[in-house]
Amino acid sequence: MAGAYILGIETSCDETAASVVYSGERLVSNVVFSQIAAHQPYGGVVPELASREHLKAIVPVVRKALADASQTYHSIDALAVTQGPGLAGALLVGIGYAKALAFALDKPLIAVNHLEGHIHAVLLEERQKNNREMSFPVLALVVSGGHTHLYLAEQQDEHWSYQNIGHTRDDAAGEAFDKVAKLLGLGYPGGPIIDKLSPHGDPTAVKFAPSQLKHRDRKDNGDPVAGSRFDFSYSGIKTSVLRYVERHDMEASIESRRKALSKMEKPALEDYLLHCDRQTLNLVASFQRALVGDLITKTLAAARACNAATLFVTGGVAANNELRRRFEQDATMEGLPAYFPSRPLSTDNAAMIAAAAYPKFLAGEFATMDFSAEAGMVLR
Repeated sequence: MAGAYILGIETSCDETAASVVYSGERLVSNVVFSQIAAHQPYGGVVPELASREHLKAIVPVVRKALADASQTYHSIDALAVTQGPGLAGALLVGIGYAKALAFALDKPLIAVNHLEGHIHAVLLEERQKNNREMSFPVLALVVSGGHTHLYLAEQQDEHWSYQNIGHTRDDAAGEAFDKVAKLLGLGYPGGPIIDKLSPHGDPTAVKFAPSQLKHRDRKDNGDPVAGSRFDFSYSGIKTSVLRYVERHDMEASIESRRKALSKMEKPALEDYLLHCDRQTLNLVASFQRALVGDLITKTLAAARACNAATLFVTGGVAANNELRRRFEQDATMEGLPAYFPSRPLSTDNAAMIAAAAYPKFLAGEFATMDFSAEAGMVLR
């Protein structure tokens, strides 16, 4: 079959995104409208507000993606849209618009799992580098604000299958970053701020106990591979930060920092450093070190247990500098090739949705017009 231009649409959370990808291996255009400014005053994503922002942005974002790709609505070969998981209202905006376009243009429509999209973001960029020799099985850590999952991925012809061998029991890693940043008066989104501040603190100053999961998750259904040692839990470290703040009477300095930073539209690193004392910087650095260490330890343990041949680390938290550096170092020591998406394709985007749709396009796996959003969609 000849190559295909696929228009991808992504609205699972707080980014309205559209992209054109050729045959799952060439990124032609990629447009992302971020809602950070809209949600910043609330310290996190407000679902109803996210839906309204998607409604405002989706038409101009799609038009720009097509224009940047020198394509038209009629020249594309298919459309792809995120079906889930994500915020139900946000997902419905993208799905409703994609359905309308597919019906009006008489084009095939492909429903894509957001988590599979993150995995295919890595494949898209590796194929652009002409790296087509991936060894299987692939172990993929999908780590973001809403997800911390480990998948063992296999490929049979154009069909991809996934086995979930680990997940978070409570907070996702990115969610823990955001909540700790909010607790410390650092603003939203917290992950990038903590990543920038951490090199300025002592990562050994505060000791955090590793999470202890003492029972098998009931959802594992007795699967021997999906043992509890591959699961994650970050509510404990978040609570430990809170207790540290209370024991060391940091509340006044946190409130002062919160007020000072809230008056700045876009604080620079120097602004954060000016309003952070040594104790705060040490706490931030120690928190990041502990969380990143837990992700690496459990992921590499899963890789050894499953005889993984290749490691993917993807999702918004994959943009974290310490996570990348330590994964590259530790995985290399174990002889395990590790791949990351570029930072623009780590966070939510539509290029990954269009790329993940291409194998389904080849297999003729098209969505019917009665499909709907699945906020808790599972990847298999």
